[in-house]
Amino acid sequence: MADVEVRLEDGSRRRYSSGTALAEVAADAGRSDALVARMDGRVVDLAAPLAADAAVEFLSFDDPAGREVYWHSSAHLLAQAVKQLFPEAKLAIGPPIDDGFYYDIDIGRPFAPQDLDRIEARMKELARADQPIERVEIPRDEAIRLYREAGERYKLELLEGIPDARVSFYRQDGFLDMCRGPHLPSTGRIKAIKLLSTSGAYWRGDERQPQLARIYGITFPDDARLADHLHLLEEAKRRDHRKLGPALELFMFHETAPGMPYWLPRGLFVLNQLVEFWRGEHDRRGYQEIRTPLVNKQALYETSGHWEYFREDMFLIETPDEENYALKPMNCPNAMVVFSSKTRSYRDLPLRFSDTAPLHRFERSGTLAGLLRVREFSQDDAHIFVAEEQIGPEYQEILEMTERFYSVFGIGYRLRLSTRPQVFLGDPVVWDRAEAELQRILEASGKPYFLAPGEGAFYGPKIDILMSDSLGREWQTGTVQLDFQMPLRFRLSYSDKDGREKTPAVIHRVIYGSLERFIGILIEHYAGALPLWLSPEQARVLSITDRHAAYAQQVAARLKEAGVRAEVDAGSERISHKIRDAQLMKIPYMLVVGEREAESGRVAVRSREGGDLGGMALEDFLARVEREVSARS
Repeated sequence: MADVEVRLEDGSRRRYSSGTALAEVAADAGRSDALVARMDGRVVDLAAPLAADAAVEFLSFDDPAGREVYWHSSAHLLAQAVKQLFPEAKLAIGPPIDDGFYYDIDIGRPFAPQDLDRIEARMKELARADQPIERVEIPRDEAIRLYREAGERYKLELLEGIPDARVSFYRQDGFLDMCRGPHLPSTGRIKAIKLLSTSGAYWRGDERQPQLARIYGITFPDDARLADHLHLLEEAKRRDHRKLGPALELFMFHETAPGMPYWLPRGLFVLNQLVEFWRGEHDRRGYQEIRTPLVNKQALYETSGHWEYFREDMFLIETPDEENYALKPMNCPNAMVVFSSKTRSYRDLPLRFSDTAPLHRFERSGTLAGLLRVREFSQDDAHIFVAEEQIGPEYQEILEMTERFYSVFGIGYRLRLSTRPQVFLGDPVVWDRAEAELQRILEASGKPYFLAPGEGAFYGPKIDILMSDSLGREWQTGTVQLDFQMPLRFRLSYSDKDGREKTPAVIHRVIYGSLERFIGILIEHYAGALPLWLSPEQARVLSITDRHAAYAQQVAARLKEAGVRAEVDAGSERISHKIRDAQLMKIPYMLVVGEREAESGRVAVRSREGGDLGGMALEDFLARVEREVSARS
């Protein structure tokens, strides 16, 4: 058999016989932690054979792609356990997610807590048995027959949407599940197992479809990491914005408008503060704010391409004149209209339009998640029209703005370059040029980034901003997208120095992303204790007894006069109760006033984080607040 050369990530080269499994290469390289391999850029099973010279990288649980495979195999283990305990169960889907995995299953009823205990115990037994996980391919017609005979209606529906002549399955001890893979070599790689919860989930996220039971789980290669994760989950529950938001009177939801938040006075203040900060930073950088229609005709979205590629996610409106309208799902088509409203020249570029108008997208009810996934939201949007030679400097400016914004919140982030998806607009050659330009810009910036092949928008590649919160969780917030397609579709042009007509490129850009989502993340990042400049109530004046209520009002009046957002608690409760109430509402400062303070004209200051700060002249306290707000610390 012919020799093939393997180039490993450490730079070493090895030769093997054609057909050698990657598992043997991993063993030779001392990579006992290898779960799967990336061969010439594609993640494959360790059982995959070498067929030609290849670059090979072995992936462990610490690699995101390795972790995804680990949790995907764990979802299969969950399904295997369920089928053994509940033979009548019908399986739907079981993907890995950011923190573990889930499986949607139909047993005709919800799973009870004792069911989860039994399933988890069986999963541990199956893992200890260390069953080999094998990839098999079955002719499509045979696979359809097997699923029909088994009554697996959900799998059959998925299978009928696959056009391939042969379909890949993974088998472990007789249990067979349709899957592209890759997967772990055996169930024994799964060590620490915990089933976390169960909930209802509509099939394919459609409330008109049957409701399935979804089981969430998490697994790790060792018990210590599982214990750390369970502690993290408890902390995440304490910080859950869906509980803290209403408790802090920031926002609420109502059944008459699913997925559309009601902003309460305190919450709207936070949103407006974020917009005010955003507006000031953009004014200094030459952005021009616009406001465009909420409802638009179908023709606008046909021109932009959204009618073809995005219609299922839009709120459509029937009108008496029988024309189709839709609520605006994004601002970019309207920005194109504004650009085309007058003749443009090279002197106008870069032309930076910003917009925070409300947007609407029809997210399926099963996917709604507090402020993190909603149907009505606002973005800190910008559409920047540039000549091709201006792309690099403009991206540099955007990356500098990103650093400015995220440093204010003390939030770390990294960047992701998402490239051409399978379904896209335009010429692949133009896409290749755009992707090469973005990669050059990222490399020149020195910022850490990674590639996400096939994850770009349908009209252009993009750089996504992934922020890390105080619990180490990563969230995708902002995005910067380079688009050569939409200006062509809208026939946009500008005249260059020689009077020739040229088509601009456009950069679609958000830094916060959805303001709703960003606020939800901030609430959890700060556990509700927003920094002073964002807090809707910065100080609360607490009178010790009714006799001191008048002085408390005087103090509050002086605070408000100085621009401090202050309220008074002059109720009859004990001072310890008032302090507790203020702490529960995450008020940054509590000013206690009694006989001594009224006589001296001072205040006793308590900090949300620092506790008792002692007595202080009111003007000294005001100076402290001014410094903290100015620094946005």
